Amino acid sequence: MSKKVKFILAAEIVANATECLLLGEFNNWDKENGFTLKKGKDGSFQTTVDLEEGRTYEYRYLLNDGRWVNDGNAQYYSPVPGLYVDNCVISVPAEAPKLAKTKARSNGTNGSNAVEKTTEDDFTKIEGIGKKIAGILKEQQILSFADLAKATPKKLKTILDNSGTNLKLADPASWPKQSKLAAAGKWEELKELQAELKGGKAVSK
Repeated sequence: MSKKVKFILAAEIVANATECLLLGEFNNWDKENGFTLKKGKDGSFQTTVDLEEGRTYEYRYLLNDGRWVNDGNAQYYSPVPGLYVDNCVISVPAEAPKLAKTKARSNGTNGSNAVEKTTEDDFTKIEGIGKKIAGILKEQQILSFADLAKATPKKLKTILDNSGTNLKLADPASWPKQSKLAAAGKWEELKELQAELKGGKAVSK
């Protein structure tokens, strides 16, 4: 599914430019397919774009005075390898699934509707996973240690590769095994496994 996302470039960044294009991974950085921003009364430029939910994109703005500029209110920034510039980054959250209601259960005095709760675990307890990767996984509805334990390293690598961020050094090979121990509450065994992994390929982002 897609979601409408509003992009705004502040007037102080635009300066004397009179036209502005939004370019990024969502249009393959193609100037011919760039999104034209409209100038507002306050001097800022704005446009609304339909972007796919659960995806992360890098983007910048190209002004008609030749300048490439960044959004001062971007969610975060990603360095471009080999260049002394950063791209803006936006993550489009996936709509949370509706919680399912179960039938009323009687406790002997009165009935109550139980609502299934979604458990979110702290993935940063897994060696090789930092806050950035944890956020990407949860955007893909991998929310708990149990979810992560069921995912294959190949699937996890695909998620990272499609996230639009530079995570080529991240190695998810051990994440399902670590998560299985965490889901079972075997923290001592997890510590022993992580001691073996440190100094290896696991890279936290």
